[in-house]
Amino acid sequence: MAYNVRELLNSFVGGLENLATTNPENVGAFMGLLGASYEPKSIDLKTKELMSVAIGCFTRCEYCIVYHSYKAFEAGATKEEILEAAMISVAFGGGPSMAYAVTLLNECIVEFEGDFK
Repeated sequence: MAYNVRELLNSFVGGLENLATTNPENVGAFMGLLGASYEPKSIDLKTKELMSVAIGCFTRCEYCIVYHSYKAFEAGATKEEILEAAMISVAFGGGPSMAYAVTLLNECIVEFEGDFK
């Protein structure tokens, strides 16, 4: 199955924006939690995004994989770092995590890596 990962990314971001027009308190609370969680403190942003890629592969959340692989590149991660993070998810999630790493995550890397070179 081929994914249009850029379309998935835009769909997710656009969906949040649309939902914010009718549910601003809920979306605002969610975005506030994300903002606080991703604020660089003891752990830098790149590491947090790599953790998020691994969690996305582990939970098999397609939108999480797409969004956080993009954000990981944006935060300065390399293809190799993203794949290594994904392999941590495989250690805990086995075959299903591997399936997402070798398909969807790979397509994200191919699509997004060039945006940040």
